[in-house]
Amino acid sequence: MRCDLSHRPKILAISGSTRSQSSNLQLIQAIALLGRDRFDLTVAENVKNIPQFDPDLLPERLPPEVLTFRKALAAADGVLICTPEYAAGVPGTLKNAIDWTVSSMDFSQKPVALITASTSGQLAHQSLLGTLLILESKIAPECQLVISFIKSKVNQNSEITDAIALTKVQVLIRTLTIAVLNPEQLSYLPLPLLDFER
Repeated sequence: MRCDLSHRPKILAISGSTRSQSSNLQLIQAIALLGRDRFDLTVAENVKNIPQFDPDLLPERLPPEVLTFRKALAAADGVLICTPEYAAGVPGTLKNAIDWTVSSMDFSQKPVALITASTSGQLAHQSLLGTLLILESKIAPECQLVISFIKSKVNQNSEITDAIALTKVQVLIRTLTIAVLNPEQLSYLPLPLLDFER
């Protein structure tokens, strides 16, 4: 689905960290600066305050925090997720927020860029990547990235100080912009193969 070219692309950034000055938030701020000529980036607020996912709630009784999050997703042309890895997995607050979108399919056909930035990050990255693909997010290969040892690669001024990481992030920014404006120019990751026991 092509973005309306009458306005600048709107990117919703979601941090998987609950820390107010986390490396992932600094990374988001760095991307906002690097991509300022390409899109308008807004950070999703109060993701950590979204109540625990409850599939028994009727649509008319959803918590206001959930409705606000879904509204922000619906208004965005693309999504950027930057997350750490906690105990070899996806942070609970981030997974909880995404779980609230399963029935509404807010991620379906939405261009998404995923960065896992942590000490390691591979296990959380693969888990979250699988979840997003199951939700039918449009993720180009160049729009998913693991940045290990992130604290040594972004500084307090929200500057990416590692040359290799900076180059990869710049490629991700360009690719996410193309995914929003000219999606037919890209190829995307396929749905993960699910191996169910018979």
